[in-house]
Amino acid sequence: MNKYSFWFVVGSQFLYGPEVLETVDQRAREMAGELSKALPFPLLYKVTAKTNQEIADVVKQANFDDSCAGIITWCHTFSPSKMWINGLTSLQKPWCHFATQYNREIPNEEIDMDFMNLNQAAHGDREHGFLGARLRAPRKVIAGHWQDEAVRERIGSWMKAAVGVAVSKGLKVMRFGDNMREVAVTEGDKVEVQTKLGWQVNTWAVGDLVKVMDAVTDAEIDALMETYKAEYDIATDKLDHIRYQAREEIAMKKMLDAEGCMAFSNTFQDLYGMEQLPGLASQHLMAQGYGYGGEGDWKVAAMTAILKAMGEGGNGCSLFMEDYTYNLAEGAEYSLGAHMLEVCPCCAAGKPRIETHHLGIGMNEKDPARLVFEGKEGDAIVVSLIDMGGRLRLICQDIHCVKPILPMPNLPVARVMWQAEPSLTTGVECWITAGGAHHTVLSYDVTAEQMKDWCTMLDIEFVHIGKDTTVESLEHDLFLSDLAWKLK
Repeated sequence: MNKYSFWFVVGSQFLYGPEVLETVDQRAREMAGELSKALPFPLLYKVTAKTNQEIADVVKQANFDDSCAGIITWCHTFSPSKMWINGLTSLQKPWCHFATQYNREIPNEEIDMDFMNLNQAAHGDREHGFLGARLRAPRKVIAGHWQDEAVRERIGSWMKAAVGVAVSKGLKVMRFGDNMREVAVTEGDKVEVQTKLGWQVNTWAVGDLVKVMDAVTDAEIDALMETYKAEYDIATDKLDHIRYQAREEIAMKKMLDAEGCMAFSNTFQDLYGMEQLPGLASQHLMAQGYGYGGEGDWKVAAMTAILKAMGEGGNGCSLFMEDYTYNLAEGAEYSLGAHMLEVCPCCAAGKPRIETHHLGIGMNEKDPARLVFEGKEGDAIVVSLIDMGGRLRLICQDIHCVKPILPMPNLPVARVMWQAEPSLTTGVECWITAGGAHHTVLSYDVTAEQMKDWCTMLDIEFVHIGKDTTVESLEHDLFLSDLAWKLK
């Protein structure tokens, strides 16, 4: 993600004379430099814009610069909003309106009309804000002094959401085979998704993967086996099963990298020519940043890759997840998340173990090798992107992951256990009411606010289930939202 930066565009006008403009320029450079030291991505000062043409030109440059993930604007002095119209109506990158000022306090003795002419951010940002509202432009408004830590954290959080948009716009998803048969929620309009989110979602035959697997050498497998031994505890003597998973991983990675894909899906119903469903292979690819979706779920595969990119530099943990079963004992209500084989080890509380066990579904000739571990504790979210027919909806729920309350010695899969907001049963009712899928992305890094920002930038519906959500309030919000989106 180091390739991304953000552009700082400052608004002013010629009215105040060259001396004021020179001061604005100096301050803007200073602020961008200092903020860059505290933010997750560089903030590059581009221009103190004083004309319609300057604004239009810098926006045009931003639109066509792949390294620019968004722009941050600030009006140091009064910047008449009409000069921003052409630029902002053509802007194709995320926009943050930073309402700040250079000085923290009003200087009681020094304040005079010269000071007022120079320091008109309160004036200028309101003019700028009117235009954003008038244009109905998607934007994030952040107010506060530019040296405040809380303000910098909010800008950094918005930056990560904007990077999620940049990743989304260039994302390619490789589907090995089709979806699991008769499953509804993993379906979706790929043309609409590419139009709205930028994803290129296409299918490669499993037979093509098998051909690449057959060409993998023993030397390549030996090298990956050494990596497995270094990163995981091997708790099986069926090394040939692990070597087969290594063969699968090497082949999938070759195909993904050759096509520029950062996400993939497969299904246990289509393993033509393969001896095992990729378990360890998929898990280790996810640990390297690739997104994954089981049962052909290409939407969750793409979202996993996006959240991994958004959360880079945090706990390092966003992963494909599936709700499996509940603990409904009064006072001990938890959800157990897992999957047959494919849970990313980024969430492991300890060192994962490679085990081999029988898998009763799918076309497995050998017991698939997989990583087995317990998930770590911590606050997190789960998100689900669904196709509502005519629009996309992202559902986000706040959760708290806990150490599993049971050892579950006969469940040989990776697992995470959590408490859902506002409670397990109310949360389940809300999730089902909103249409949330059984497949999700669980993230310890990305926040609900970042997901809301991401949805705003991409113009898709956002539904948040948190500690204050009730079924009644959610039903009311969904009803109004449905009407609003039909009018769009």
